[in-house]
Amino acid sequence: MGLKLQQYTVNYKRVRRLMRLMGLATAFPGRRATQRNPGHKVYPYLLRGVEITRPNHVWSTDITYVPLASGYLYLVAVIDWYSRCVLSWQLSNTMDVSFCIEALEDAFQFGTPEIFNSDQGSQFTSAEFTGDLLSRGVSVSMDGRGRALDNVFIERLWRSVKYENIYLI
Repeated sequence: MGLKLQQYTVNYKRVRRLMRLMGLATAFPGRRATQRNPGHKVYPYLLRGVEITRPNHVWSTDITYVPLASGYLYLVAVIDWYSRCVLSWQLSNTMDVSFCIEALEDAFQFGTPEIFNSDQGSQFTSAEFTGDLLSRGVSVSMDGRGRALDNVFIERLWRSVKYENIYLI
């Protein structure tokens, strides 16, 4: 049972310090590198120095993992950079491209972005995914290799989701 449920008010930094002093570590896996498919086209990063001034100017997407007792689920989300609104999301038990395309199609009910940014993962560099964007006249932008901060808004979303909703136990 968590401290919050027992009505204790404790700062997370104090808990982190005490855990470090006791030699305790969290139970979630470390960082995972995005797997790129060498046969897929990688697009340049288009957002350096761009001022986001309106909704549907820039959208982005990313995948994160949700740990379960016996494996993982994979969560993809599409976010509007201007409003920071999550336009759509999907869960899957596999890392194939189909659930990413479903999330993208669901997001299109809110409009069409001018620029769509993602990392260089094989789901986002696939012909099906980029073809869907290009057929709608969307410019495709991809983070540089190892540059998670190029997609900072969705990385911040994952941090909030994981620490406020998933890693509570």
